Amino acid sequence: MTRSPGATFLLICSLLWTAQAFGLPEHHPVPGGIAVIPIGIAEPTKYNGKRVMTLATSDEAYAIVGIPLSTKPGEYEIISGKRRIAFKVSPHEYETQHLTIKNRRQVNPLPEDLERIGGERKAMDSAFLHFDADSTPNTDFQSPVDGPRSSSFGLRRVLNGQPRNPHSGMDIAAPEGTPIVSPAAGIVVAMGNYFFNGNTILIDHGQGLVTMYCHLSSIDVELGNTVDAGELIGKVGQTGRVTGPHLHWGVSLNNARVDPALFLAD
Repeated sequence: MTRSPGATFLLICSLLWTAQAFGLPEHHPVPGGIAVIPIGIAEPTKYNGKRVMTLATSDEAYAIVGIPLSTKPGEYEIISGKRRIAFKVSPHEYETQHLTIKNRRQVNPLPEDLERIGGERKAMDSAFLHFDADSTPNTDFQSPVDGPRSSSFGLRRVLNGQPRNPHSGMDIAAPEGTPIVSPAAGIVVAMGNYFFNGNTILIDHGQGLVTMYCHLSSIDVELGNTVDAGELIGKVGQTGRVTGPHLHWGVSLNNARVDPALFLAD
């Protein structure tokens, strides 16, 4: 059975309290947000041809869809089994941020830098595209570090007067050396010292949910390690392209960078 947009909206309203009690991410269907869509029974579900996370409570199953920042507002659909289920992406305006970077090479990389950046992107893309259908991720995250959280996700950035891609993570300010913990259980699938991101860790939590931690002063895990929620993974630093010590925390869902705040209860 195909649900109309209106019927889907009513189902979401009536069942959202169940999803929130279960610890699912916040339903915020905007560019860079998440759509939590009731699907009745848990079965393989796709959005734009990509598998998406499905989680079930005792009463309902949900598709947890990451919406890319580049998505235009409008009507969309997921395919769950043989059913097409519609949902709506609402408009959302993000602010513009102007930054001055002293190291001009980190704004306009040299040819040899671009070669390095390309290799690093391949390693990260490999992690973002992985989908373990047999896992059941915990999406009720704890904050990876204590500190003021800026509303930095989605900011349209202008570096030294030059427009750049929107900011795809949350910045958490903290002194250098502050411990960083994993917000949920997962596996360390990529790590290294990257040109823009500095010392970086990527953790796969299952079903296309991957978290990223950048600008670290130290990395305290190894590739392939299994980590638990609250386990130390590294420390805050200011490596890579930064203006001061902080953690850049990114969340990728079905290879879409989404707002990490939607996974935090507070």
